[in-house]
Amino acid sequence: MKHGKRYTEAAKTVDRTTLYDPETAVAAVKKLAVAKFDETIEVHIRTGCDGRHADQQIRGAVVLPHGTGKTVRVLVFAKGAKADEAAAAGADFVGADELVPRIQNEGWLDFDVVVATPDMMGIVGRLGRILGPKGLMPNPKAGTVTMDVTKAVNDIKAGKIEYRLDKSNIVHVPIGKASFTEEQLADNFHTLMSAINKARPSTLKGQYLRSVTLAPTMGPGVKLNPVNLA
Repeated sequence: MKHGKRYTEAAKTVDRTTLYDPETAVAAVKKLAVAKFDETIEVHIRTGCDGRHADQQIRGAVVLPHGTGKTVRVLVFAKGAKADEAAAAGADFVGADELVPRIQNEGWLDFDVVVATPDMMGIVGRLGRILGPKGLMPNPKAGTVTMDVTKAVNDIKAGKIEYRLDKSNIVHVPIGKASFTEEQLADNFHTLMSAINKARPSTLKGQYLRSVTLAPTMGPGVKLNPVNLA
C-alpha cells in the first residue's frame, strides 16, 4: 500500500521499534494527525483471546470522561411512557414497529447507536441481518437493551463507547479527536484500558494484551508497551 507524502513524513517522527508509555504515545500521535480535518484517535488492541470460543469473547461499554468528540445519533425502540422518557432524554429518533419497514425497505440508517427496551427485542430481532453486521444490534452487555432508557441515552450522549473483539481478535475503539488535549486523550485511554483489563476472560491462559497501538485516522500508529498496561 502506497502512502502519501504527509503520511511518510509523519511516520519518520516515530521510532517503530520503540514501545512507548501512554503519555509519550499520546503526545506523539497528536503530532501524527496532519490531515486537514480533525482526525479521530483510535486504540487498536490485539488480544490473546480466541473469539471463536464463547467464553473468550470480549464485549462491553465504557463512558469516556471526555467523550469521543463525535455527535452520536441515538435511535430508541420503545413504546408508551418509555418512548416519552427516551425523547425527553434527548434521543434523536424514537419509535417501534413503524421503523422496521423504514430500515428494511428504505435502507434508513441515519443513526449511530440503537437502544431498545427488552419488550421491543422481538421487533428489533427482525432487523438482525441489517443491524448485526454494522454493529448496531442492541445488546444487554453493552447496556443498550434496558428499561432505563434515560440513563442509556444520557451515557451514550456523554461519550459511552462499545468495545468488542473483531474476527482477528482485535478491539478497535475511538478515544477522542486530535484537537483534544494530551490530558483528555490520556484520561480517555486509561479509562478504556481499565475496562478492557476488567473484561479479561477468566478462561484465558497466557498473555492477554499482545499489542496496543494508538493511531490517528490518516496517520501511522504508535506502539505502546502492553506489559505496562495489563
